[in-house]
Amino acid sequence: MSRIHDALKRAEQERAASMGTHVDTSAQPLEPSPVDMPNLQGTGVPGMSTGSGLSWEALLARCPQSEWTPDADHMLFFQDDETRIGTEEFRTLRSRLYQIREKMPLKRILVTSAMPREGKSFVASNLTQVMVRQHGRRALLIDGDLRNPGLHKNFGAQLSPGLSDYLLGECDEFAIMQRGPMENLCFVAAGRVVPSAPELLANGRLKLFLQRVEPLFDWIIIDSSPVIPVSDPTVVAGNCDGVLMVVRSEITSSELAKRAREEFPDKLLLGVVLNGTIGRFSQARYYYGEAISPYVSHYLRPYRK
Repeated sequence: MSRIHDALKRAEQERAASMGTHVDTSAQPLEPSPVDMPNLQGTGVPGMSTGSGLSWEALLARCPQSEWTPDADHMLFFQDDETRIGTEEFRTLRSRLYQIREKMPLKRILVTSAMPREGKSFVASNLTQVMVRQHGRRALLIDGDLRNPGLHKNFGAQLSPGLSDYLLGECDEFAIMQRGPMENLCFVAAGRVVPSAPELLANGRLKLFLQRVEPLFDWIIIDSSPVIPVSDPTVVAGNCDGVLMVVRSEITSSELAKRAREEFPDKLLLGVVLNGTIGRFSQARYYYGEAISPYVSHYLRPYRK
């Protein structure tokens, strides 16, 4: 502890010197604020790890299971029917992501689209569900659409406290993570709608949150705003390992798809989900490439907004 103490004192001295002020080196080292590091003393919560400040045991203790009422039309894997249209396509998409993971670090995935109503939330939520269908796998779904949040409605979950409340520094990580009836799936709602979403997403606390919760999960899926109308997805993508684009069959124009694709570096684009396909696209086909057209990573049906 003495080395940590000395390092903190030196850092504070250097900061003060650069500002032309004096610092009392005899003072105790600065402690994290209650929001930055949840105070668990006296709570009986086990398993606080020094790396992330969180543990799975602490999460289970602090976040009791909620009574969700999932939307059956949007949530394919909350039902007992394993033959529903789209379930097998999501399993195959999961396999493709694991194949990519063998070649590059991949845990944080941003799901976005060119424009609204292309099915990004449908894809993000069901991709998270199919991830935890594998035994022992844990996944976190985050509603990163701070302008028009909707994932909480699909889950039948609470909107707030959520991501915006955390980014504002009003609560800790435990307060915004929800657990429902599906084992090992956690959900962070968007929180209350706030102005200046890009500035809030870029204030550093999203990066802090992801760093702290990442050791707890095998996959972190972030549902973002559409990329063409607003700049939010490009801000969030900087904290992700890859981007999955969703386009809607016979609705999204090739020009819009190309514009959306150009908002992200080539190294981040994992592939594209073509949603709402019928007829000739009933058989799934898989390609990966640097351009959106004609390369697609997966076809999914039916369309869900």
